[in-house]
Amino acid sequence: MSLSVNTNNSSMVALETLNSTQSQLSATENAVSTGKKVATAADNPAAFGIASQINGDTQGQAAVNDGLSYASSVVSSTTSAANNILSVLNQVQEAVTGLKDNDSSSTSLSQVNEELTGYMKEIDTIARDATTKGVNLLSVGTGDGLGITSNQISYVTGLQGDTQTITGFSASIASDTGSTGTISVLTDALGLTTGSTAGADPTSNVFLTGTGSSIAMSDTAANLIDKVQNAITAMTNVTSKLGANTNMLAAMSTYGEAVSDDLTSASGALTDADMSSESAKLTSLQTKQSLAIKSLSIANGESQNVLSLFQ
Repeated sequence: MSLSVNTNNSSMVALETLNSTQSQLSATENAVSTGKKVATAADNPAAFGIASQINGDTQGQAAVNDGLSYASSVVSSTTSAANNILSVLNQVQEAVTGLKDNDSSSTSLSQVNEELTGYMKEIDTIARDATTKGVNLLSVGTGDGLGITSNQISYVTGLQGDTQTITGFSASIASDTGSTGTISVLTDALGLTTGSTAGADPTSNVFLTGTGSSIAMSDTAANLIDKVQNAITAMTNVTSKLGANTNMLAAMSTYGEAVSDDLTSASGALTDADMSSESAKLTSLQTKQSLAIKSLSIANGESQNVLSLFQ
């Protein structure tokens, strides 16, 4: 190779090598600091675009999961209320079953009447309180002034926009008990009261009529007990439906979390850096950088050798 002070081929080769190493080192240092091998579209346009779409799906699935959690809380609240109402209905059945034993005493019937009306108030209060952010699945309507804005709930089940709806149970309860006429509160639907006012506590029941010494059973003991048993059956059907919805929501929530994890993994596979590999690459490039600098220094010194020819 000729020796020239105008063209230093060795120096140019060394400089190209150093620049290339510097570029690789910068990319590796960026991957180590961010934890991503694809941080911008410039790193890998195709991978960055696909990962961005997956990240959008991840956010969408997070919203779906939040909706499922909300629906689960509504169902859970309703289930607790339904179970408490069933407990009260068992007490109603006990009181109604003993009516015949007290029908000869107006005082006793009056006391039982107050007890039964108290149970009616308790049932309707529990039903009204089973409200989650305005949704009440036991509500007969939404115009009672108690903040109930809907008696059904719809929620999205997946990224494709599929939905499920849980309809309020007052209509099915009335159907199971055979209640007719204007139904304003849950005890009306259960067939335990009539003509109640929405949002107000019941002041009577269907088991006893009259007041004071004229109070009496409204029907035979068998028929009255049958009314309570129909109410219990109706509420049992509600708890069965709530149980089915609980299981479905639990399964869908578990699946939704799995989908979120899969989407996160898919995005990470495209963009996340292998830190052990990047660490090894960083050490290697730092060594190459040092060697390239040393090589450039040697190449730059070759032109000085020309001076020795003129000594």
